[in-house]
Amino acid sequence: MRYILCLSYNGRDFCGWQTQPSAPSVQGALETALSRLLGCPVAVTGAGRTDTSVHASGYIAHFDLSGPLPFPAGDFCYKVNAILPRSVVVHSILPARDDFHARFSARKRSYTYFLHRVKDPFLDAFSWQCGYPGLDFGAMNEACHFLLGTHSFTCFEKTGGNAKTSRCTVHEAFWKPYTPSHIAILGSPRLVLGDAWGTAGGAGTEWTHADYQTVAASPFPQNGEGTSAKSLIHSAETFESKYWYFRISADRFLRNMVRAVVGSLIEVGRGKQRPEWIGELVMDGTRSDAGESVPGHALFLNRVEY
Repeated sequence: MRYILCLSYNGRDFCGWQTQPSAPSVQGALETALSRLLGCPVAVTGAGRTDTSVHASGYIAHFDLSGPLPFPAGDFCYKVNAILPRSVVVHSILPARDDFHARFSARKRSYTYFLHRVKDPFLDAFSWQCGYPGLDFGAMNEACHFLLGTHSFTCFEKTGGNAKTSRCTVHEAFWKPYTPSHIAILGSPRLVLGDAWGTAGGAGTEWTHADYQTVAASPFPQNGEGTSAKSLIHSAETFESKYWYFRISADRFLRNMVRAVVGSLIEVGRGKQRPEWIGELVMDGTRSDAGESVPGHALFLNRVEY
């Protein structure tokens, strides 16, 4: 019988999805756990490869057994998760048709890349801090239009890849700002001065950014008691449009393709290239013509559709 698994994994601890001879992989960890749990060798087939440090949420895989599972599906997930490392979790398991294939039956895959524009200690593990000033996300979204449709994406394929064809059909590609969960729940970092501080220049005084820095550095109120109370709020950083994600969906992807696409769009955002340059790359560009690949730790394979 054939079974479908839905799982998620943190790619930090792995060399990627595919089993490697002398390096940890998600596929290897999953096969080891399943073989131990079911008492027989189990080979797992995944929806596709992910590179070193790349994550997945809602990844799909399948495996075959000679008979039904020896315990209910709920117990199966509990037991296999107890064996798997903490960086991998199986969400569900379902029986499948014999002709189902996690890779070849897939119609669409979606990747998401996270980028932040300000220093943020709570995001560095799963988002890339892009320090280039003044990125033009409007131009980057304009450039995304040139990715849509069916094209040969050789310009974004890592050299040495063994794909039989470089043709892919991109269904959507866009950049969008978002609010990280820690800011949505906790609020943006800010300085709040209560009544005891009074106002440095008397009632009604307008406070500048420099004034706030002066008060923040001083251990005592600036003007003693007796002044009219005033509550002061200073945002440590303006967080609007400082957090972005890039979403791209296609029927298939080439090796390193998404990271190369993001790196090329960054070149457009920096003003180094025109939005139309992306179309020119797709038409007749080579990998050396496109932008650099961005780091893999901020990339998620987040959906596979069948």
